[in-house]
Amino acid sequence: MQLYVFEVIDKVAKARSKAQKIELLKEHETGALRDVLRGIFDETIIWLLPQGAPPPYTPNKEESVPSNLIKECVQLAYFVKGGAGPNLNKIRREKMFIGLLEAIHPKDAELLIDVINKKAPKGISRNVVEEAFPDLLRDKK
Repeated sequence: MQLYVFEVIDKVAKARSKAQKIELLKEHETGALRDVLRGIFDETIIWLLPQGAPPPYTPNKEESVPSNLIKECVQLAYFVKGGAGPNLNKIRREKMFIGLLEAIHPKDAELLIDVINKKAPKGISRNVVEEAFPDLLRDKK
């Protein structure tokens, strides 16, 4: 059974050694996990959503989520500068984000809010991510 992205992040954060963290990231690699980590740690990613307090959304019930972040991560391209929908107006983009938050597991929704705020999960550093996925992060030049 595939883990939710937040479950992978939690496992990695709780791992005791850097080597274990790297191994867990590689073992549970998905496009969604890579997108989340890149969204947090890559300085070239600029989110086109309001930062700070979470948007007004109704979290889903854990037992009845209609979708998951692994399936829905393609939508993240609409929320970053240079991504999909360059002419999408601000209100429509924010409504899409709220819809995404309401469609996925509530803990993945909380994680996504942290991602757009560039808030790294405790126990996971840029260094660990760079070692696990050397091709993932870009530096600002």
